[in-house]
Amino acid sequence: MQKTRRLAAAVLAALPIVAATVAGPEGEGPRITVYNQDFALVRQVRRLHLKEGDNELRIGGLTALLEPESVVLRDLQDARGLRILEQRYAGDTLSQGFLLRQHEGKVLAFQTVNPATGRKEVVSGRVIRSGYAPQGSAATGGTTPIIEVDWKIQFSLPGEPLFDGPGPDALLEPLLRWNLWSDRAGERDVELSFITGGLGWQATYNAVTSEKSARFDLVGWISLTNNSGGEFKDARVKLMAGEVNRTQPVQARALMLESAVAEAPPRPPQVTEKAFDEYHLYTLPRPVNLLNGESLQVEFCRSSDLPAERLYVYDGSQMNVYTGWGPEMARTRPDFGTESNTRVASMLEFTNGKASGLGIPLPRGTMKVYRADADGTREFIGESALGHTAADEKVRLYLGDAFDLVGERRQTNYRIDATKESAEESFEIRVRNHKSEPVDVRVVEHLYRWSTWKIVDSSDPYEKTDAKTIEFRVKVPSGGEKLVAYHARYSW
Repeated sequence: MQKTRRLAAAVLAALPIVAATVAGPEGEGPRITVYNQDFALVRQVRRLHLKEGDNELRIGGLTALLEPESVVLRDLQDARGLRILEQRYAGDTLSQGFLLRQHEGKVLAFQTVNPATGRKEVVSGRVIRSGYAPQGSAATGGTTPIIEVDWKIQFSLPGEPLFDGPGPDALLEPLLRWNLWSDRAGERDVELSFITGGLGWQATYNAVTSEKSARFDLVGWISLTNNSGGEFKDARVKLMAGEVNRTQPVQARALMLESAVAEAPPRPPQVTEKAFDEYHLYTLPRPVNLLNGESLQVEFCRSSDLPAERLYVYDGSQMNVYTGWGPEMARTRPDFGTESNTRVASMLEFTNGKASGLGIPLPRGTMKVYRADADGTREFIGESALGHTAADEKVRLYLGDAFDLVGERRQTNYRIDATKESAEESFEIRVRNHKSEPVDVRVVEHLYRWSTWKIVDSSDPYEKTDAKTIEFRVKVPSGGEKLVAYHARYSW
């Protein structure tokens, strides 16, 4: 007990005296803009008690992943009356690794359990290397500790290390140390802003299709995570959707900026969206608490009875197995592109338009799809990644492979004419349907041998979807199969 009290007293003695700060003159919480790329811009209003001239302050309530070069301090009343002369950021907080590093080269006690008796014992070992990587060092993941016990080296801790107490530099929370110049004494309300890692968000969508059609209900959720090492109470949160360019961080001092129809039934506050520069900004309707290590979900969109189409797509070629093949091999090797698969993809397609009940920018995320069963239960039938999708764009989701549909693709002819610098190739594609009803299937073929090609003959009409792809839309009868054949000519 006495040892515990000595340790607690040592911790308290090591704590810095933090400048008296509050959330703001009206107690307002921080304002945070969270980006898709696991970082956020945090803005806090602080009240500083300053004397005229130089002031040394220590500011807490920060994050462990704060980027010191991003710190901006702005006086809300008099931008010219306050300057940052010097700034230091201390983010290496008290931990087992931190204390082990302080004991490198020293003998330390380790508590172990005797496997024979089950009793706790204490052994001594010299810490040759702690394995701890301080924040900001190149070895961010740390290394293996090296401990000498009874003149023998081991690459692990022999037990739980026992410390007498932290050194004078130990911190329980990250701190900014400022040397500020003020043109007057008294209170100043300032805005502190900084960029921090460890805050991120993503969208998650739940779609429920009906039992007998592809129409579906959609609910969109925002999942906000905080692993920054800091906590935010009553935070006003905005979410930026889009890929914001970021360069490698460079060292820079902190900055001081100068100032410059029928009435619907009432609904709870909703997440609002607006275009902002080249991105889209979503604002949560009410303040939230973001505790470190927690995840928060907020609903941001809801629509019912949306029209959609269930698609079956057979893309029989396996072009991924030909990675690294050169253009000469693509032209001359008869077996190039003939590897195939039998999988027929099941997909859900809809348009993100106002006419269909949506028409809002959908941020990147994952969409889970369920289908209602005859007994009223909902069964999960697949999920797919959704990219950033603007209004009025078409969305196609891959749900999985159809169990009762089988594809087959084989080359029936290949001939190259070196004198005419051309080649001809033929394929047959068969799709078999073991379902109890006929289905529509889109058969996709890639004209991969050369950029100049022509379909000389085909069994069915096709659509050219891009410079090297054609698509046949065919109906496959129940219990039967559909044959698609075509003959292509390449020239170079």
